[in-house]
Amino acid sequence: MNLDSLLDGGDTGDDEPAREEVLTQLELLAEENKRLRDSYTRAKQSQYQRTAAGLALLGMLAIGSSVFAGGASDVLLILGGIGLFGGLLTYYITPEQFVAAEVGRDVYATLAGNEAAIVEELGLADTHLYVPTGADGSVRLFVPQHETAPLPATELLEQTIVVSDDGEARGVALDPSGYRLFRAVERSVTGSLAATPGARAEQLADAVVEQFELARTATPEMDPENNQLTVAVSGSAYGPLDRFDHPIASVFGLGLAHGLDVPVSVTVTEATDDRAASVLTCRWTENTDSEE
Repeated sequence: MNLDSLLDGGDTGDDEPAREEVLTQLELLAEENKRLRDSYTRAKQSQYQRTAAGLALLGMLAIGSSVFAGGASDVLLILGGIGLFGGLLTYYITPEQFVAAEVGRDVYATLAGNEAAIVEELGLADTHLYVPTGADGSVRLFVPQHETAPLPATELLEQTIVVSDDGEARGVALDPSGYRLFRAVERSVTGSLAATPGARAEQLADAVVEQFELARTATPEMDPENNQLTVAVSGSAYGPLDRFDHPIASVFGLGLAHGLDVPVSVTVTEATDDRAASVLTCRWTENTDSEE
């Protein structure tokens, strides 16, 4: 007798004790899973809190040492203040919930697979264009039916299935997976993001590696004469970069399109050396005042 038949009720009599035993085991497993999740959360929170306590302790030691430091007292006071502030900040920003990286990776893989299947069913080209669509800085990912087809009018890109009146521009327009990540980058920088593509690419690379931990390394290299940016990426947290609208590719594609106010195409190739796993290439056709 299998589990389904037990849970569905089945025959009474001899099956009833077995069914109750299975239900009891399921309840015990659910409780154990909850206990393990709670234990993991407490362990991570304790790690943050220990870090906060360590920073605060170093801050107090520095302030206490400043009394006997003579001419170096000002430096120690500054370091002490930084330590205390860092400890306080770390303590209060300790996350209440932790999600394993595997969860995000698996969710993204499923969504990317669904979107790629839709594109394949519609017979669209293997071309990804990040296209600015308005004065508010919004950007849409457009996958055309043909690589050489003209871009549709901006208002048509607000639709999911895009078909121009003359039928020349057809495809699918989607919100990029990296849209909210890019907005978080905008909020995190002092002032505004760099206007030149080389400097902006450096900011985006720092965010991908340090802020979001989407990759172990991301090394951008500008080719201003050809309006092209390449990014060598290793240690992607969300799997291969050649998946549909990968978050790393999305952040760079829409970030450049937003800054340059021109469509940006993104392609991914395997790296030819051991320094990176993949190379992300962003290209734009319009002339820009790009510089490194």
